[in-house]
Amino acid sequence: MGQRAVRSRRTLFEREGELAAADEALNELTGLREDGTEAPERPRGALLAFAGRAGIGKTTLLAEVRRRAAAQGCTVLSARGGDQEQGVAFHVARQLLQPQLAGLAEAELRAQLGSWYAIVGPALGLCAPSEGAPPDQQGLRDGLDWVLTHLAVQRAPMVLVLDDAHWADPESLSWLAAFAPRVEELPLLLAVAYRPDELPDHAEAFRSLPGRAGQRPLDLEPLSAAAVAGLVREDLGTQADDVFCRECWAVTAGNPFEAVELTAKVRDRGLVPTEEGAHLLRDLAAAVKGSGLIARLERLGTSTVRFAWACAVLGTEIPPTLAAAVAGLGSEEAADAADALRGARILAGVDTLEFVHPLIATAVYRAIPGAVRVALHGQAAWCVINEGLGPSAAARHLMETHPEGDNWVVQQLRAAARETQRAGAPDAARRYLARALREPPPLKERAAVLHELGCASLLTEPATTVNHLRAALEEPITDPELRHNIVYRLSQVLAHSDRLAEASETLAREIRVTGDARVRLRMQSEQFMWDAFRADEPDSPARSRRLARLADRLTGRDLTERYVIGLRAWDATLRGEPAHVALHHAERALAGGMRWAEADRGFEVPVLVALTFMYADRPGRTEELFAAGIADFESQGWHGAHLSFGYTLLGYVRYRRGRLAEAEDFARAGLRLAERVGAGTPVHWYAVGVIIEILLARGRVTEAAQIGEDHGFGAPFPAAVTFPDVQTVHGELLLARGLTKEAAAELEAAGRRLDPRGMRNPSWCPWQLHLARAERHDASERAVATALEAVHRARQFGAPSAVGQALRAAADVSSGSSRVKLLEESVSHLERSPAAYELACALVALGTELRRSGSPKEAAEHLYRGLDAAMQCGADGLGDEARAELAAAGLRPRRLHSTETDTLTARERAAAALTARGRTTTEVAEELGTEEPVVVRLLSAVYRKVGTDRTGLAAALGQQTVR
Repeated sequence: MGQRAVRSRRTLFEREGELAAADEALNELTGLREDGTEAPERPRGALLAFAGRAGIGKTTLLAEVRRRAAAQGCTVLSARGGDQEQGVAFHVARQLLQPQLAGLAEAELRAQLGSWYAIVGPALGLCAPSEGAPPDQQGLRDGLDWVLTHLAVQRAPMVLVLDDAHWADPESLSWLAAFAPRVEELPLLLAVAYRPDELPDHAEAFRSLPGRAGQRPLDLEPLSAAAVAGLVREDLGTQADDVFCRECWAVTAGNPFEAVELTAKVRDRGLVPTEEGAHLLRDLAAAVKGSGLIARLERLGTSTVRFAWACAVLGTEIPPTLAAAVAGLGSEEAADAADALRGARILAGVDTLEFVHPLIATAVYRAIPGAVRVALHGQAAWCVINEGLGPSAAARHLMETHPEGDNWVVQQLRAAARETQRAGAPDAARRYLARALREPPPLKERAAVLHELGCASLLTEPATTVNHLRAALEEPITDPELRHNIVYRLSQVLAHSDRLAEASETLAREIRVTGDARVRLRMQSEQFMWDAFRADEPDSPARSRRLARLADRLTGRDLTERYVIGLRAWDATLRGEPAHVALHHAERALAGGMRWAEADRGFEVPVLVALTFMYADRPGRTEELFAAGIADFESQGWHGAHLSFGYTLLGYVRYRRGRLAEAEDFARAGLRLAERVGAGTPVHWYAVGVIIEILLARGRVTEAAQIGEDHGFGAPFPAAVTFPDVQTVHGELLLARGLTKEAAAELEAAGRRLDPRGMRNPSWCPWQLHLARAERHDASERAVATALEAVHRARQFGAPSAVGQALRAAADVSSGSSRVKLLEESVSHLERSPAAYELACALVALGTELRRSGSPKEAAEHLYRGLDAAMQCGADGLGDEARAELAAAGLRPRRLHSTETDTLTARERAAAALTARGRTTTEVAEELGTEEPVVVRLLSAVYRKVGTDRTGLAAALGQQTVR
């Protein structure tokens, strides 16, 4: 360490541009001008990336950045990737963040991290992983983002330095690469150095991001002959003549590391730096690297060589006692070896050892004979375990050993995988378990290892997970519980991969051979659930009858029984049984509790139960359950598909209530999360379908069509049933675009798919309502029949919103006096429902029909009510339609009532003001220093208090809206 510090204070020849960029970034970070006076602008962060080949001076440059940052009073966090530590999950993240938090007592640490404690604590090595389900990778990244953001603000200005980023572990590097674009909005300078030809794909952000301090990255070039001459004379004195200096440049090709090491060799040999000795430089330069370095090491003696090998195997930050144990040396012999290696400029440091340069570490490691290297890694694993450092620390060494059928190795790798997966690094866990499988494990444990491997691959490689779990079922399994867990997990991953039929068949096979009645019930409940989502189920009515008989016999004494009862409630909703029947079973399912984030169960049934209340016109109850469920997801660190479903469907609930601006905010938040999960996944179909439906309700057809095109929203549709049904939404989009024939064909196809399955509730899927409108131009009689059939089904279900919506569709395709009667009845039903947008549509339609039939006074009353309702809902297109009808009747729209903006809190007013200026919820969150869900809740309160939506905020606040 001492020698590195000495080198870091050297003159940095020909790095003026890079240092100027660093100074500019530091001045902007600290809020200072070049003359040291305070700048009026707000301090800003930046990304500073240095790229270059090995030995080009990146480490020395970063050391100077650290020195200058500390001199300006910055908090400095630093870390370094290691060639041997690339497979250790969160190795770099721990180097950066652990020192800032590790000294806190547990209570203080919990207070500091808040709800993120159990999510990021294990990843940073601050606490043991919990026994529950691990956080998803996106949730963990969000938590690390929060910790770094919090530290940056709390300890500003802050400089984060990462050397050898190309060797950073994938978990840390992916996180930092994703975080990098945010640094300019924080009091944080992120300085990174890497070798461009070794930078992995998931860190491309460092290669491509431009910054204010100059184009990124800053490529470091070899030194010129003049710069090498300056370096030589700084080390050897002015007596070094021009010929000698130029030869130094020639043999090192301007590489700063090699030049510094060469001058050290010249000094050690007592060589006079003149033309007479220049011919010796080439041999001296060869001793600095590669085979020359190894030959020099071997001359230090066998014990010293073995100690150096042990250090190369251990990597960075090497405890001398551990290196001695790996090398098999006594304490005095190890101390002598360390001294010899320090004298030879191979190692540095005392309490913690480190190679003087990564090039030296790489050369030493590669020089270890293959068999010896494997043996040393095996010895290192034993020593690490004996030192109490745990299986995760030993696992990287075990990965380098040869399979020998050693069950101890299997057990250590399995333990490391459990720790790593619970800490939020499933990819690392998968690598450990795959290696354990190659050992191989004893035959009786093979199924368990395959099961664990399948669980570790679940989120990243679902197809591989299926193969592992199916292979596990083919192994001899003596533990029935293990077999059942494999079946549950296999059916789950098949279902989430849109292979619902296979998921159902997997459970069916196991049900036939399972003797335990409670296990069989659990499997039946899982099968009922996946069948409920199958669009191609062969005999859905028969399944519904079996489910009804089973649910009626159950009391709800445990979670499995409550899941069956919850599925019965949802099935009643889909089939259009009377709403009170569905509500009865939904309440029964909830009576004993039903958490959304159960470790070994899906969240599907709790969501279905919550949605049952929405379709039965009790959306307030649905929102209560969603609020609790989303909080459950967030507390577990589930920020991927789970949270996306939560936000998306909450947006759908708001849409059903007619609160379209809030619905759009939630749905867009859900869509952003879904895009991180991946296109084509079920959650992505849900999110795109919901946002399109909301935009159509708001009258933004072109934007809805563009989103559909951008996200490939069309055939082939997923095998899973979604809500809203995506094929029906696609038909609705076609209809809104005026493509009536294409819309009719799509909606008829949806009906052919859903009707045979008994899914006939227009409240859940209004395909008949849209089909009737598509048919009215070419087949008016069929359109009326289609609409009246939907009205009949809606009356059977009995929810006022369903009946009112169906009646309005029937009016749309009817003629004569029946249109007014149907619309009046529609308004009557919708006034008793929470469906504010549907009521606004019915009022405008009724007003329009009355105007055309010669009743202007009654028409005006309904049109004014419809316009007010449309504006409160955020249905801009419907509002324009109402205004046009009023103008046709010779009437002006009433002035909007003044809003009580003085009831807003300061944070609500701030969020509203930024939104009125055209900011997105993400931008508002950044400006207010909070999280996006908080902003969504603030805006929801604003819309409720002000009585308008996003479009009315500017007028309500006396501002000009910027678009």
